[in-house]
Amino acid sequence: MNEEALKGIFKTADKKMKHAIDALEQHFHTLRTGRASTSLLDDVEVEAYGQTMPLKQVASISTPDAKTITVTPWDKSQLALIEKAILASDLGLNPQNDGKMLRLIIPPLTEERRKELVKRAHHMAEEGRIAIRNVRRHQKEEIEKRRKNKDISDDNAHDGLDELQKITDKWIAEVDKVMKHKEEEIMEV
Repeated sequence: MNEEALKGIFKTADKKMKHAIDALEQHFHTLRTGRASTSLLDDVEVEAYGQTMPLKQVASISTPDAKTITVTPWDKSQLALIEKAILASDLGLNPQNDGKMLRLIIPPLTEERRKELVKRAHHMAEEGRIAIRNVRRHQKEEIEKRRKNKDISDDNAHDGLDELQKITDKWIAEVDKVMKHKEEEIMEV
C-alpha cells in the first residue's frame, strides 16, 4: 500500500502540473508577437444575442497572410458589436470594417510595447508557477494525511515529499523554459 499510494500521488501531481503548463501556453498564445494568429482573439468576448459569447462562436476567424486577421460574422448584423468588442480589448488593434468583414492589420511592435508584453508574459508565468506550487501543496497535504492515518510510514512519507519536490522543480523549470522561449519570440525584431 505504501508504494502504490505514493505512486498515485506522484502521478496526480505530474498530471496536474502538466495541465498548468498547457494552460500557460494557451495564455501565451493570446499575447501579440507581431505575427497574425487567430489565437490572439481567443479572449475577446462579444455581447451578442443578449449574452456574452467568445468571438469564435459568432464569427469565422482566419489569417490570410502573416500580418492580417479577418473576422467574418456568421450574422452580418453582429459586425458592429464584434468591432466594438475588438476595440474594447487590450490588443491595441484597429479593425477595418468593409461592411461584410473586419480586417485586423497586425502592426509591427514598438520596443515599448514589446517590453510591456514581456511583463505580461512574466506575470502569466508566475501564475503558472503558483498553480504548480498549489498542486504540490495539495499533494503534500495528501501525503501528510496518509502518514497520520498510518497508510504510509514516516520514512516513506519523507521520501515521498522529496520526490514530490523533484516533480515540482521539474515543472517549474518547464515554466521558465516556456517563458524564456516566449520572451525571445516577443523581443525578436
